[in-house]
Amino acid sequence: MKKSVIVVSIVAAAMFLAACQQDRSEKMVLLDEKISAVDISESKGLGGMNEEVLMSFTDKDSLSIFKTAITTARKQPGKVDLTEPDYDVMVQYESEEGQLPTHGIHLWLGDEGDASTFVYIGDETVYHAPPEITKQLRGLIVSEG
Repeated sequence: MKKSVIVVSIVAAAMFLAACQQDRSEKMVLLDEKISAVDISESKGLGGMNEEVLMSFTDKDSLSIFKTAITTARKQPGKVDLTEPDYDVMVQYESEEGQLPTHGIHLWLGDEGDASTFVYIGDETVYHAPPEITKQLRGLIVSEG
């Protein structure tokens, strides 16, 4: 039951974000709510979410890095053929009004000096985060993993 609720939440979030993207700038968006956790799992491929959490971040500094990485990632023109993602990122929110959807995002973690790539799960639009963001993400993910 819990697994199906998470999957439904991820799909709903992806559809919501796809609709929001049409009205927003060329950057990725998150909800205007406080992020409570970012969970990372090894990806099992495009379109799905691996729910076996490899690492979880709840501290303020790490959450800030993930939020900045996602919200500064810029949309890339055209359609890009992608390999299997490195990680699945699950952004969870804190709310007094009840459960909010979890954002599911695929991540291709760039090498040092390269951009990293994000794609909302269930979408095909590609976003690149700059190399300086990749360095910060690698500091979190590679040191934890």
